[in-house]
Amino acid sequence: MGREKPRRQCPGGGRERAASGDAPSGGPGVKFPAGTVILIRHARAGGQEPDAPLTPEGERQATQLAEQLWEVDITRIVSSPWLRAVQTIRPLAARLDLPVQMDERLTERRLSRQPLPFWKTALRASFTLPPLAFPGGESGQEASTRALNALNAARDPAGLTVLVTHGNLLALLLGLDFGGWAALRNPDVWVLEPARAPYRLEDCCD
Repeated sequence: MGREKPRRQCPGGGRERAASGDAPSGGPGVKFPAGTVILIRHARAGGQEPDAPLTPEGERQATQLAEQLWEVDITRIVSSPWLRAVQTIRPLAARLDLPVQMDERLTERRLSRQPLPFWKTALRASFTLPPLAFPGGESGQEASTRALNALNAARDPAGLTVLVTHGNLLALLLGLDFGGWAALRNPDVWVLEPARAPYRLEDCCD
C-alpha cells in the first residue's frame, strides 16, 4: 500500500471528517497560499481512449466538483486535452468564467505500444524501476519529467492553479508507489502547497 498522506476536508464539504497528519480541516471559503496547485484526477469515464467521455455518474461528479470548489480563489485552469479530463473540469470553469488551457504533457502515460496481458504487473515494476520502459511505451521517469514540467509551467505564483490529469500521471506527481496509485479515486483531488507535502481533499464528489 502507498504511503499515507495528510488529508483535509474539501472546501465545500457538507460534513465534518477528522483529518490525519498535520492538515487542518477545511470549510467554505477556505484559503490556500499563493502558488498552490490543486491536482484533479478526472471523474468516472467510459473507457481509456483519449476520446472516452464521462459516464452519467462521472457527469454528476463533475457538477458536484464545481459545487465544492467554486468558492476557492482559483485563478488558472490547465487540463489534459483528453475528453474525460476536459469534461470533468468544464462545469467548474464555467462557474468561474475561466478558460481551460490545454497541455498535452498532462495526458495519461502510455505504458506500451500494444496492450500488455499482465499490465498491472508491468505497471508495478515500472513504479519500482522508474527508468523501465516497455516497447513503444514511456518510462515512469519520462512521464514524471513531462508532468513536472507541465506543473511548473502552469503554476500561478500569485494565485491558485487547477491541473486536471489522469491516474498514472497523478501518482507520479504525488510521488506515490504502486499501492498509492491503486488507491486513487475517480475523481481525486489533491493539494500541492508551497513547501509542504501534498495532501488529499476529502469529501469531494462522494
